[in-house]
Amino acid sequence: MRVKHFGTFAECLLTGVWIALAALPLVTLPAAFAAGARHLNRHLSHEPGGWREFAADLRSATRHGWLVGLAGWVALALVLADLAFVRAGLPGGPLVGAVGVLALFALVVAGLRAAVNWRPGASWRALLTGAAPRTLRDPAGSLVIVCGFAVVAASAWFATPLAAPALGMVAAATLAVERRSVP
Repeated sequence: MRVKHFGTFAECLLTGVWIALAALPLVTLPAAFAAGARHLNRHLSHEPGGWREFAADLRSATRHGWLVGLAGWVALALVLADLAFVRAGLPGGPLVGAVGVLALFALVVAGLRAAVNWRPGASWRALLTGAAPRTLRDPAGSLVIVCGFAVVAASAWFATPLAAPALGMVAAATLAVERRSVP
């Protein structure tokens, strides 16, 4: 492996730490992910960029991106309530619970796909509307993104501080999935 590939790997890890720090308020997670993806895109395109550009993108993405983050937390709360009903033993509960969890995965993947396509001035609604069909039409790419979250979970289980840099790997995986052409 050449040394230049280690630079991209290191940039992904650094971006993951930046995403984790920017997402500490929780509702800023989509905006942080969007800013991180823009940073990685600049790096891969050999354009200059660093913390200042990341912070500027974060400010711009947060203007309306916090609403997307809030909606994501509401969706998670609804799925957790759904799972509580499943545990209560309601008829048909396991099927409803499975559908709820799959829907949550689909929403998360669509949100990440939208975030990596974010540009300053872009409408989050339009990005999400475009990401939803790509999520469903490209199950392999969506599975890659879900597996990226499995890596974050495994990293956190192994050593909690490793979850932050692993977020950069999810950003890189999502960017790669969105960059490839989907038939």
